Amino acid sequence: MRFRILGPVRMLPRTPSAAKPRAVLATLLVQYNHVVSTHTLIDELWSGGPPRTAATTLQVYVSQLRKALLEEADPGAEQPLITRPPGYLIQLAPHDLDLASFEQLRAEGRTAYENGAYDEASVLLGRGLDLWTGSALSGIPQGPSLETNAIRLNELRIEVLEQRISADLKLGRHHKLTGELMALAHEYPMREALHCRLMVALYRSGRQSDALQAYHRARHALIEELGVEPGPALSRLLERVLASDPSLAWHKEPAAGGGPRPPADHAPANGPGPGGDLPVVSSGPALWLPPAVADFAGREDELALGMGLLAAESPAPGKILALSGRTGAGKTALAVQLAHSAAAHFPDGRILLPLRDATGRPVEPGAALATLLRRLRPGVDSGTPTDAGELSDLLHDATRGRKLLLIMDGVTTEAQVRPLLSAVPDSTVILTSTRTLAALEGAHHLVLGVLSPQDAELMLLTSGGPRMGEDLGAVAEIARLCGHLPLALRVAAAGLAARPHWTAAGLAKRLLDERTRLSALTLGDLDVRAGLLASYRDLDTELRRAFRLLALAPVPDFALWSIAALLATDLPMAERYADELVRSHLLEVSRQPPAASPGRYALHSLLRALVVEVLAEDDPRAVGAAAQRLGRAFLDRARHADAVLAPGRDRLTAHPKPVAGAPPDLSVGETPLQWFREETSGLLEAVRQTHAAQNWQLCHALASASAGYFEACARWDDWQSSHDLALDAALRAQDVHAEAVVLRSLGDLAWQRRDTVRATDRYRRARQLFTRCGDRAGAARCLTGEADVLLGQDLLARAWQGYDLALTVARTEDDARGRTEALRGLALVALRRGQRDTALEWLAESAAEAERLGDRRLKEHANRTADAIRAAEAPAGRDPVEVRPGVWLIAEPILSGVGAG
Repeated sequence: MRFRILGPVRMLPRTPSAAKPRAVLATLLVQYNHVVSTHTLIDELWSGGPPRTAATTLQVYVSQLRKALLEEADPGAEQPLITRPPGYLIQLAPHDLDLASFEQLRAEGRTAYENGAYDEASVLLGRGLDLWTGSALSGIPQGPSLETNAIRLNELRIEVLEQRISADLKLGRHHKLTGELMALAHEYPMREALHCRLMVALYRSGRQSDALQAYHRARHALIEELGVEPGPALSRLLERVLASDPSLAWHKEPAAGGGPRPPADHAPANGPGPGGDLPVVSSGPALWLPPAVADFAGREDELALGMGLLAAESPAPGKILALSGRTGAGKTALAVQLAHSAAAHFPDGRILLPLRDATGRPVEPGAALATLLRRLRPGVDSGTPTDAGELSDLLHDATRGRKLLLIMDGVTTEAQVRPLLSAVPDSTVILTSTRTLAALEGAHHLVLGVLSPQDAELMLLTSGGPRMGEDLGAVAEIARLCGHLPLALRVAAAGLAARPHWTAAGLAKRLLDERTRLSALTLGDLDVRAGLLASYRDLDTELRRAFRLLALAPVPDFALWSIAALLATDLPMAERYADELVRSHLLEVSRQPPAASPGRYALHSLLRALVVEVLAEDDPRAVGAAAQRLGRAFLDRARHADAVLAPGRDRLTAHPKPVAGAPPDLSVGETPLQWFREETSGLLEAVRQTHAAQNWQLCHALASASAGYFEACARWDDWQSSHDLALDAALRAQDVHAEAVVLRSLGDLAWQRRDTVRATDRYRRARQLFTRCGDRAGAARCLTGEADVLLGQDLLARAWQGYDLALTVARTEDDARGRTEALRGLALVALRRGQRDTALEWLAESAAEAERLGDRRLKEHANRTADAIRAAEAPAGRDPVEVRPGVWLIAEPILSGVGAG
């Protein structure tokens, strides 16, 4: 599927980066295989009033889209975006667009439902819903057409969701639906049909009181928001629940095609449990098993997977489910929930065995064997042997042939649990650990991440009391600040419930400061910091040091080379450290890497708060040295990427000199633009950190090495913020050449922003400083910049003089990039004067210089401009012209800085 609009608008494998071309694409896709008029597209892009150049600009956007559509297509593929009066048409096969597939599945699912084939309907409608990745047509500015279509499509999604839920209810899947329906009722409080389905699911699950509460929550929402009472359907359903109407109980639907319906008194008493069609029964001795968490929320998929394993018939007598995840992820709560739900399958007992003592230290295998034997045979404490082998034999005898479920909670290593597992080969075992126990043979692994935002908010609402539900915006903010981590959510909810004078908004405000967030997430023996610290202290000395230094790593994620720089090691050793921290769930892989390329890593927000705290344990000099290494690594790679992106710009790259040795390679398949896109946030943070540390040279060097990317991709705000700090650093360091470099770059930025006064001032100041330093080539490039400003003001004679002088100096100084830019300027002046042949000569020479320089963008720009001149039927003296790559000079004497692509 190449195009997606059921969520953020995407075109695979690469989506146009600029917002307006994406809006054009979305408007065409939402009306695929139909003509969209030019008027509609212009109205969509400029609903507040189109500019005079709207039609021309739209043609540019369409041209960019056509190029992008064919870039990744098979050779010989036809262009899907065609011109057809009065506008444009995108021709797609149904499998190319998620909307087309969704509409087909929706129609097939509706037909199956109407024919009584509910299982088929559930599958088809569910597949359609799986195509959605968010709100329709999101991630782009929406004009009148897109806004209307987004509302229509989102409404269709809810209708399909309601019909799929109806099919599942008819199939007796009410237990599975309760969590989903609670979240939906919270998300769509005005949608009475969802509240009706939630009440039915709760009633059929034996939760009549919860069904009544669901009604009252719906009624409260309707009265508060709309001032109306519930409609007849919801009101009648309340009466039936209150009367325990037998017809509300689930009855198996006859198969499609007829057949008698079983009478109401033959309906199952319990219905299916949370893991499928398994009855939830409380049979068998619940030995040493704590009660299930009363407000357990979310984890529907994990519960289903776990129950599928616990209930399945296995060829081997015993089964092992290893639950792993960071501290506070809810591993023990999930294990206990599974144990209660699967009670019917383990009539001989369910036991929880802690493998950490009260201080958090690991329990020795021998002591654990003895504790487990005592729990299986109460009253024989005095006769329990101490020899591990004898204990293992006794446990083997005690568990042979018995249907037991054992939870071994808080496993530290595979070695700790192996003697226990070998002693109970016939038992089913759930292991919980903050480490992934990858070396255990035959174990089924389930890694618990954080909750989804919806489940996190549901946990807060069910645990935090009525005041939590008074401010849903604050609930979402609290969930975000807790990083959607179950333990943090539970502490936050309990803290609010225990303090009548607090509000949800006040709690969110207390959690806002990262420096004090962990202190706010403490209540009695519930302490998020203590739990996270326990995982940190389980590491050896070197891994603890590695984890602490990650406090300096960029946000939101970082590459392996960043870890290597911080730890002063090579990439293979850095990857070993990273793998160990990932196994301990103190670090996470944020994105899957390309083939043969290292991945990217990230810290959970609460772990980042912790690592900032524990970094204070380190020697400040060691911390400063690590930050310096990271900054130098950023600089070396940025310079390398910049040299590939804009060859010859090195004359304007400020100090310090590069590290000796071969330049660092980019990752496999990574272009300079891709590298900069991945690392921009880290680069900007490095500029800020080096400025704060008063490392003036590194600060202005980092900013200067990034300028070519900021210019090429029109990242004006990043360009401005980094270079403001860089200019201050150059002034503080009294580095005249660095000051000239930064001022020249700021002149380019002001020029692109059409601030001609500021651009001229900065070019002139930079030229004076370059001259003072004896850098004639740098001064000549400033002349070219000033001439660009004059060209935009239609002062052609003065512009010609500037370009001509710059070209003379560039030839004397053997500055290939300076020659390329000056020749480009002379060609544009000639073009403005109507001297087409002269302009073509200068452009040919500029292209040749760019080829010698190795700058493909400058060469393509020169050739593109020449082609446009040849294609014009009349002299193009006043036509729009691309004055620099991606920057256009329009008919009025104003420079229009549109971003380079």
